[in-house]
Amino acid sequence: MVRCWERSQTALEDSSCTDGSPTVSPQFPHKAFWAIVSATLLLVLIALSLTGHLGLSQQHTQSLQVVRITAPDLTGSLVNQSALVDRQNDLVTISVSSQNNHTSTVLFDIKHGVVCYKPDNQETCFLRNMEKSDYENMNSLLLDSTKKESHLLLSGNHTQRQTEFLGVLGGRQVDPSSLEQPFQALCQNSAIYWTRRADGPAKQRLVYFCIDICFPSNICVSVCFYYLPE
Repeated sequence: MVRCWERSQTALEDSSCTDGSPTVSPQFPHKAFWAIVSATLLLVLIALSLTGHLGLSQQHTQSLQVVRITAPDLTGSLVNQSALVDRQNDLVTISVSSQNNHTSTVLFDIKHGVVCYKPDNQETCFLRNMEKSDYENMNSLLLDSTKKESHLLLSGNHTQRQTEFLGVLGGRQVDPSSLEQPFQALCQNSAIYWTRRADGPAKQRLVYFCIDICFPSNICVSVCFYYLPE
């Protein structure tokens, strides 16, 4: 006769097995259970992180809008330029292409109130503080960039043209580390100078270069630079 042992709460009691085989107490597979739970939590965390990353990327992409502006120059030829509007960071980057296929970049940092000019084929950047007219022109771009990409064709008869002269303070080279990140990226490995508005260069001073910028408000500004006497 086969005997089996059953554990009670008070003592071990000797009893007979009904089927003649030992009684086996079932054991829950704890290791398998916790492995499944851990794997499930890991998959949930990965899914949440991917969803958050995609959501932020999509939000940032939606905040970037392109405005393409075509305007006639003084000779009547059409000049193309594009403005990349970053609403999230309050940045407007304007790329101006000249007739000889050279592209200059003008970066408006609306949050910090600074404009940066980066002419093509030059390892130099020029800074100036934004003025009231700059904020008005930026508002015209922000209002027009309601679509992801829009194209404006300015009429030569209704476009107002004006010229601004900026004197370059050659003795005040700027430390790039003191600037905001967008300016550091644009002016990497370039000499950086502050400028100030001036009535115009003296007769003995020649204009260094000019950049023509057009805005949706039918205003085209020719910004001309020259170096001030040391």
